[in-house]
Amino acid sequence: MKAKSILFLAMTALLPITANAQEEIFKTETVEAIPYRIPAIATTKKGDVVAVSDYRYCRFDIGAGRIDLHFRRSADNGKTWGELYSPATMQGDGDLTPGHQEAGFGDAAIVADRKSHRMLLLTCSGGPLFGYSTEAHHQGMARFYSEDGGKTWSKPTYIGEETIYQPLAQGKYGPIKAWFVGSGRILQSRYVKVGKYYRLYCSGVSRNANGNANWVIYSDDFGETWGVLGGCDASPIPGGDEPKCEELPDGRLLLSSRAWGGRFYNIFTFSDGRTAQGQWGERAFSGKDNQGVEAQNNSCNGEVMVLPVVRTSDKQKMYLILQSLPLGPGRANVGIYYKELSSPTDYATPQAIASNWNGHYQVSTLPSAYSTMTLQRDRSIGFLYEEETHCPSSGGGYTIVYKRLTLEDITDGKYKIRK
Repeated sequence: MKAKSILFLAMTALLPITANAQEEIFKTETVEAIPYRIPAIATTKKGDVVAVSDYRYCRFDIGAGRIDLHFRRSADNGKTWGELYSPATMQGDGDLTPGHQEAGFGDAAIVADRKSHRMLLLTCSGGPLFGYSTEAHHQGMARFYSEDGGKTWSKPTYIGEETIYQPLAQGKYGPIKAWFVGSGRILQSRYVKVGKYYRLYCSGVSRNANGNANWVIYSDDFGETWGVLGGCDASPIPGGDEPKCEELPDGRLLLSSRAWGGRFYNIFTFSDGRTAQGQWGERAFSGKDNQGVEAQNNSCNGEVMVLPVVRTSDKQKMYLILQSLPLGPGRANVGIYYKELSSPTDYATPQAIASNWNGHYQVSTLPSAYSTMTLQRDRSIGFLYEEETHCPSSGGGYTIVYKRLTLEDITDGKYKIRK
């Protein structure tokens, strides 16, 4: 009997993971309700999944008034979720007096340290709106820490001036009027560790008199201090919008930026990884014309992720890149594109990344917009996205839906994640 039990457990361990969880994490059930927007998600060292969303009393973007952050946590890879909670330190007061940063906290980006129980969360803070900011009066960037896997959070510290506004003012791009954090997940490096922590990367978008530009900031001390990757003289994606970043299999950094009809991509190549020296390549557009990631008749933020995989047809080990966005037309039918990275040639340049994606998986069949994802402890993917599940978004928000996916689901069984 004991031998049979051991055999049964061994066989069970080899069974494929099934996608068996979907939950409306944060609900906007009526047009009159205070709306939710902007998902963020992370997986802690312990394996807990932490989901975050704006709760928009002001019914509009950060900078328009009061916005709080709401959280929920799952201890079982998204099968069940705990009660909603809103830390007092992340509740806005709606006061848009110039220089006051506590009006609201929104568009969160989050990361959990893989070696400890620490978490870091960055948000836009205060006001005014991104498009109405000036050199003298602009949004800030708030930093929060958790030492217990996201259960409790510190008071905010405001780091926008020293991290972004002052450095960019000294570069050739010149003084900026606004800075916006790329929401979703902050990337922690798999390869670069300087001192106690693996490096962090966070992307964002700035605005000056000549328009928008993307930048990536990095930190080797878990968010205490930051530098601008590649310097402040030239943006990796001039004219870019809300971005995300991810590491390629060779350790270079990929930047993915929202664009009408698809995404812009660029790659940072390190000459010295420990000191973050190197240079950006030339941006490339990915869309319908080069068989890339098509956002039909829309421009929207999404998530990019690279995973080690096995191709099931021949058991070959390789990597797969995922990119989420609304498939369209318009902001609807959120899905995930995937592309095989079977050799370095497939990701040698931004142009190589941008073209010839292999396929896509449709997650939502409703109007839907922003999305993000995290790799969970059981090697499933926790996918978090905005959807008009109950009512149209005329109320200023969406329901934030979580869905537990496997790579087999996304690729119709063509690939599976390897350890």
